[in-house]
Amino acid sequence: MKIKNKKVYVGLSGGVDSSVSAVLLKEQGYDVIGVFIKVWQPTFINCTWKEDRLDAMRICAKLDIPFLTLDLEKEYKREVVDYMITEYKKGNTPNPDVMCNKYIKFGGFFDWAMEKGADFVATGHYTRVENNKLFAGKDTNKDQSYFLWTLTEKQLSKTLFPVGNLQKDEVRKIAKKYDLITADKKDSQGLCFIGKVDMKEFLGNYIKTEKGNVLDENGEIIGEHNGATFFTLGERHGFIINKKSNNDLPYYVVSKNVDKNIITVSHKSLEGVLAEQKKEIKLSNTNWITPIDKNKKYQARARYRAPLQSCLIKNSNTECLSFVIFAEPQNSLTPGQSLVVYDGDECKGGGIIQS
Repeated sequence: MKIKNKKVYVGLSGGVDSSVSAVLLKEQGYDVIGVFIKVWQPTFINCTWKEDRLDAMRICAKLDIPFLTLDLEKEYKREVVDYMITEYKKGNTPNPDVMCNKYIKFGGFFDWAMEKGADFVATGHYTRVENNKLFAGKDTNKDQSYFLWTLTEKQLSKTLFPVGNLQKDEVRKIAKKYDLITADKKDSQGLCFIGKVDMKEFLGNYIKTEKGNVLDENGEIIGEHNGATFFTLGERHGFIINKKSNNDLPYYVVSKNVDKNIITVSHKSLEGVLAEQKKEIKLSNTNWITPIDKNKKYQARARYRAPLQSCLIKNSNTECLSFVIFAEPQNSLTPGQSLVVYDGDECKGGGIIQS
């Protein structure tokens, strides 16, 4: 059955997923408007936004739908880039894609579209909405629900994810069927909207590099690095080991002190784990799309594509603060990253991991 008189503003990135989203919505009978979101771009990186915008414009011409450009440069710089730099300076490892979805795609774009009279907004995310709840995408290799834990039931009631029930190869087949220029276009990688960048190089333009010591677990100096700020827990590259051990096992960052500009590294054990493990962590800025049951076992993901881990959620008396108790000790919990909670395929929400 064709859906009539329902207006959908589709965020077109110039990629295949959002292009096919527009195709599917038009086929279903929606009144589709394509929107390219213009964001802040660093002058020291060769960005492809002009080419992406042109591809989005060509898709709209092919589908005979209106094309608009929405300028969210200021919002992106403030809410995504400045936030990211501030968090790194604190010694945290933020997730800019989460903030991009919260403040840009489902912030500035969503609010603007609603003001324009949209019934829905749509994006090319591999995730699903059912009864105002968020679910993982059918393609487990492409599922992007991890990056959307900040959404609310109200937003989900006005949001469509047309490719969420499809596999990636199915999306490309649809694009070829409709002869879309994005059919064989490579997926974008790296920082949301900006693309693939070396994070240390990017941050180096805003945060001063300064040589510091690399310590082993006993506190002995065994190497040097160019700034504790730039490292993520679990990272195994970017520092120099001057004092070699008796084996050739790689070292991993297990802790860092930004104020003293030192990082501590360790080998993994034979079981493949690092020394520091935790069973309980604190989450700030939590958002629960649907209510959490404190007596129910959930699964949580501490970073994109990380294996799900069994846990309990204990909400505190303070709003937006929760405690997560894992069934097994964890060693990949990085302050600043998102911990996203699932009940089967349903994404319940999440929060920011605290140190």
